[in-house]
Amino acid sequence: MKIMAVDLGDARTGLAMCDRTEFLASPIGVIEDYSFGNTMKKVAAAAEEYGAQMIVVGYPKNMDGSEGERAQKCEKFAMMLKEIVPIPVTLWDERSTTVMAHNYLNENNVRGKKRKEVVDAVAATIILESYLAYRKNQKEKEQESK
Repeated sequence: MKIMAVDLGDARTGLAMCDRTEFLASPIGVIEDYSFGNTMKKVAAAAEEYGAQMIVVGYPKNMDGSEGERAQKCEKFAMMLKEIVPIPVTLWDERSTTVMAHNYLNENNVRGKKRKEVVDAVAATIILESYLAYRKNQKEKEQESK
């Protein structure tokens, strides 16, 4: 299944996509827009353009598991997105993905303007990789219980 991940931000929203086998997750770009509504429309358009069959929206809970303002905004985004796309939209816990993205970019010596341009897409890729690992684990558990 082709799954698209979204790392929602106030100014930049990262997107990532996986292949049909759910093996490889890759960044596909960043939407730069301050408008919540415009960003939602652009995400929907990207999902259609890339043939996504599901959208996973990063859900940044606090480290203690509670929902802060950012998590509530992402939940609202996902609910509204469900109303305009004909595919499933789900939330996925993304605690620390932006920190992980910055660490990855540090290790690969990506700095300055280039870093700012790609960090959100890298974070979306990390979200998607985490979700794909979960799906694979669930399939393996189902097979073991048979």
